[in-house]
Amino acid sequence: MIMTVLIVFIGCTAWTIFYSFTNSRSLPSGELVGFDQYTRLFSNRRWNASVLNIMTYGVTSLCFTMVVGFLLAVFMDQKIRFESAFRTVFLYPFALSFIVTGLVWQWIMNPAFGLQAAVQSWGFTSFTFDWLKNRNMVVYALVIAGLWQGTGFVMVLLLAGLRGIDEEIWKAARVDGIPTWKTYIFVVLPMMRGVIVTTLVIVGSGIVRLYDLVVAMTQGGPGISSEVPAKYVYNYMFGAGNLGQGLAASSVMLLTVFIILIPWMLIEFRPKSHS
Repeated sequence: MIMTVLIVFIGCTAWTIFYSFTNSRSLPSGELVGFDQYTRLFSNRRWNASVLNIMTYGVTSLCFTMVVGFLLAVFMDQKIRFESAFRTVFLYPFALSFIVTGLVWQWIMNPAFGLQAAVQSWGFTSFTFDWLKNRNMVVYALVIAGLWQGTGFVMVLLLAGLRGIDEEIWKAARVDGIPTWKTYIFVVLPMMRGVIVTTLVIVGSGIVRLYDLVVAMTQGGPGISSEVPAKYVYNYMFGAGNLGQGLAASSVMLLTVFIILIPWMLIEFRPKSHS
């Protein structure tokens, strides 16, 4: 197991970083060019747009997924009738691939025969919903599709955390006269720290590697208004035949993950002081 990690993870990471400093085109090249690939990367309008798009998508998607997922988990935690059926309905979209989800939502948001056409046929001729063609709104169209697929999974994870809360906590809160919503926010949520962190890591990893949903729904368009880093990497490595540029972008994505994870790991796993 240790050798597998060393060879596959550390070895491939080192290979990626090394060749990002070369002028590799379709095949790896050992000719070092320093930071030239990174200079080209950060001066590339397409890359800068993809970073802005993934940040917009990531922040919006993460906030809404966690909030809506938690509210659904609270709803399911009320021991409602047909809970299994509701849980299956909410979780079912997660079983679909992002390609299927993207195609479905592309049809729904298509102005010619989707939601806009349906509402206009009901007599609301001024209604418009053309986000896939709107440069300013296309990222939020991706967010809607991502929420539809991922919220049910977040709900299930948080529901498992809620079901792990000792019933005595609820009894004590009721005895003290604490409103239910305050109990959830100030008592239950802090006790679910481990589940919440795990959920954030899972959702965050999905955001970083966002690719197939974009390809299925928008192909990065209109223009480059929905371009994302993973698609940039793929296009340069396999489409443009510029291996060095693709690996430079990959290395920046990897560095971003480390910048986020390392401080969290230092805080989460540091030895607890005993006073």
